[in-house]
Amino acid sequence: MIKQHTITTPYMVGDVHFYSARLKGELVLFDCGPPTEAAWDLIKTEIGLSELRHVFMTHCHIDHWGNAARLGKETGASIYLPQRDVDKMVHHDRRIEGMMEVLLGYGFSAAYLSELRAEIDNDTVFPTYPERYEVVETSPELVRLGIEMLPCPGHSQSDLVYRIGNQAVTGDVLLRGIFQSPLLDIDLQTLAGRFHNYRAYCNSLQNLVSLRDCQILPGHRYTIESVDATVLFYLRKMLDRALKLKSFAREPDVAGLIERLFGDQTLPLFHTYLKASEIIFMQDLLNEPELLKRALENAGLFDTLAGEFNKLL
Repeated sequence: MIKQHTITTPYMVGDVHFYSARLKGELVLFDCGPPTEAAWDLIKTEIGLSELRHVFMTHCHIDHWGNAARLGKETGASIYLPQRDVDKMVHHDRRIEGMMEVLLGYGFSAAYLSELRAEIDNDTVFPTYPERYEVVETSPELVRLGIEMLPCPGHSQSDLVYRIGNQAVTGDVLLRGIFQSPLLDIDLQTLAGRFHNYRAYCNSLQNLVSLRDCQILPGHRYTIESVDATVLFYLRKMLDRALKLKSFAREPDVAGLIERLFGDQTLPLFHTYLKASEIIFMQDLLNEPELLKRALENAGLFDTLAGEFNKLL
């Protein structure tokens, strides 16, 4: 039986969950919360550091893996990171340079990019990596512990779902009533050009709907109505926002577009980056709608969304 642990975060996402279970008699943690003293105290109280043997990450966003480095330093537990997050660490400088090149191509000024880079480098967005870690995808411990790992990139490049029997720890890929902005980034596999979040999400749909018979253990909110309802909420929001953006589908100056769309509103630095990520995701959908249609058909969901989809076209 998997146990849910909840901690309040200092971020706009609010509360976050991480999970513990005894598998083959060994204490296993899935995610580990934000790098706050409150989260650390919760781990010490509810988990027990001396017994902890394995820590598996769903994805390396600060609210889900913020305590990874500290756990690696202060316990004997093995820390498992997704391959793409390891790539992010190993190729950090190339990755940041690539992100800046991509954003420059979408019309962002050198001054904005300099400020964004400073915010990224101060570890408030991307915390310290653990000195000691293993790669999830190549670990033999998954099979030994009875964990099925499903790659579901889209929210990030690294998203993994962990299925244990009829329960699934899903990180941020299935959240009730929440539409997420996928992050604009360099492709960490090729280290060339941007990562195509829209294509990744279309490819992940089949793995997401394969969880229909599972109890979903999400990263935020406590429950979900059903896998189909959660996926359909996300897709309807996606189609609705793409429709509103349709007249700007081929606008290459995303920075200028954000200025026109939000007028006199002053967006925080990182929020501007999030808006750019979302806009480019929608532009990709408008440019290649057949990818989503195929994915929906394969997932058995197209008939439910045919009206919205055809309205977009």
